[in-house]
Amino acid sequence: MIALTGKHIAVLKGGPGSERAVSLATGAGVAKALRSLGAEVTEVDVEHAAFSLPNDTELAFIALHGTFGEDGQVQQILEDRGVPYTGEGVAESRLAFDKIPSKERFTRHGVTTPHWEVIRVGEQPTLPLPYVIKAPRQGSTVGVYIVKAESEVAPALRDAAKYDHEFLIEQFIPGRELTVGVLGEQALPVLEIIPKSGFYDFNDKYPFLNPQGGGGAQHVCPAAIPGDLTRKIQDLALLACGSLGLKVYSRVDFMLSASDEPFVLEINTIPGMTETSLLPDAAAVTGISYPQLCLRIIELSLAARPVKK
Repeated sequence: MIALTGKHIAVLKGGPGSERAVSLATGAGVAKALRSLGAEVTEVDVEHAAFSLPNDTELAFIALHGTFGEDGQVQQILEDRGVPYTGEGVAESRLAFDKIPSKERFTRHGVTTPHWEVIRVGEQPTLPLPYVIKAPRQGSTVGVYIVKAESEVAPALRDAAKYDHEFLIEQFIPGRELTVGVLGEQALPVLEIIPKSGFYDFNDKYPFLNPQGGGGAQHVCPAAIPGDLTRKIQDLALLACGSLGLKVYSRVDFMLSASDEPFVLEINTIPGMTETSLLPDAAAVTGISYPQLCLRIIELSLAARPVKK
């Protein structure tokens, strides 16, 4: 276990993307945790690519969600500056963030995932209804539309076009929403998400951003499922991470069908770390406190990319 006492860590938070408010909350929580471990922490609100870091920064803890933070862009900037950072590397981040090549890897490596196709602006889906339309390079349910009727197709495609020129069309799997946090080669307990609404959307994930919106969700961890199914889901989470070459930490999202068949939807390489987030909840069940989780992320990151002397 490494010691953080006196280590100067820059926590990168905010970002220019659609998840800026969530990232600010994650960054504040991470900074508080790292200070409790003795680190000297500078919180850096990243508003553009030309952000500044203190000259004596020894490590950048990336708390940026979604575009710019999770897609390899900030990782490339930090590598160009020679600053060690947390999370996955440039190529791995870029791959995991893009739902289309991720799906291609899942399929190639035998990861069970819903049937899917890719269409471009002006084209129509060929999968039978119901299905999900996803902007492929957004995070946290941004640009995601569940389409159950033909009348809903055109409005959903029109809205999705605000985010991208091509879309992932995915078979809709009704069932239970599950997620599995992964730390290195360790799969955390399976967590079930029971949203107040029918779909675990942005407001359900982050109700503190819209307290009047009626959002929120119940987190059940460990999920009430048999032990053999739990192990199957955890093994599938590890297989999915391996298919993308992920080595540090992530959160794998699932749907569990009515016949108890788990389907991997996507992987988040910088999942939320707010007080209502899923990964800290699952870690706590195993006895890993929030500060210990932050420390473990740092240890795994340095092990994946040792600092060059």
